[in-house]
Amino acid sequence: MNGLQFDPDRRLDVVAVGRLCIDLNANETGRPMEETMTFTKYVGGSPANIIIGAARLGMRTGFIGKLADDQMGRFIRSYLRKDGIDDSQVCVDRTGAVTGLAFTEIKSPQECSILMYRDHVADLLLNTEEISEEYIASSKALLISGTALAQSPSREAVFLALEFARKHNVTVFFDLDYRPYTWTSAAETAVYYNLAAEKSHCIIGTREEFDMMENLYNLAGADDQATAARWFSHQAELVVIKHGGSGSIGYTADGQSHRSGIFPAKVLKTFGAGDSYASAFIHSLMSGHSVSEAMRRGSASASIVISRHSCSDAMPTLEELEDFLRTNEEVTAGAQ
Repeated sequence: MNGLQFDPDRRLDVVAVGRLCIDLNANETGRPMEETMTFTKYVGGSPANIIIGAARLGMRTGFIGKLADDQMGRFIRSYLRKDGIDDSQVCVDRTGAVTGLAFTEIKSPQECSILMYRDHVADLLLNTEEISEEYIASSKALLISGTALAQSPSREAVFLALEFARKHNVTVFFDLDYRPYTWTSAAETAVYYNLAAEKSHCIIGTREEFDMMENLYNLAGADDQATAARWFSHQAELVVIKHGGSGSIGYTADGQSHRSGIFPAKVLKTFGAGDSYASAFIHSLMSGHSVSEAMRRGSASASIVISRHSCSDAMPTLEELEDFLRTNEEVTAGAQ
């Protein structure tokens, strides 16, 4: 099917580690942020959005992370609990760190941007002592994202989680989630991304994110197939390379490739598409769907979320996703 193995006896389906923050999405769309006066607060952060999406689809989920000891941190914990996400491994920082904020600007469906406040944030202070081997061993899969690799001690905590996953045969999903403003240099970014990808079973990212990882090693201009083959020489069984409006291509270690298109949508904003894609894609793979069908369902979920104001709140339930698939037809485009 897809080469990935999931132990059916584990208590949890998927556990995420990394960024928990606040999204403040502009209420006044069609104008620059300088002219925006009001915002709506949501839980944000790529791994948080993905795990919320997975929980909405009915998966047994958990999170490993660190929250600020403030009102925003308490809001995030309450939100996770509301969606049935196990927060027993979400600890609280006591050093005065703050909750990361992301202000979004929605000038038009094609012109969106994010203004991030990431100085001294609690999620990057997660340390190795706060990574439970027993907890990771209780899950079928571990989800990591690139942002958590940007600084110590979070970086070391993620690599320890990866080692525990390897030890206990936990399947690792790596959502690349490259945010250049959290890194000090392109070289540093590429080194740690490549090290994490070597330990991952399924790698999901855009063509630009894979380019970032390859440029350091003079692999600029590599095509999708060559990129996938590189990771199959390590631990990967499945590599998904996204091409925006042209759809995505999934490569499996047995030499097969799978293409998916996009679904028409009344686009409000562009952010959130990747997180919603990943949540439905992971859910589908772990439910026994083929790679092609998982990609199709991921694309459908992305179309739902980009038509809504939020990312986390917009994640569809399984019923909503099935209804969308019944009433909408995928448009296949020529991804290269």
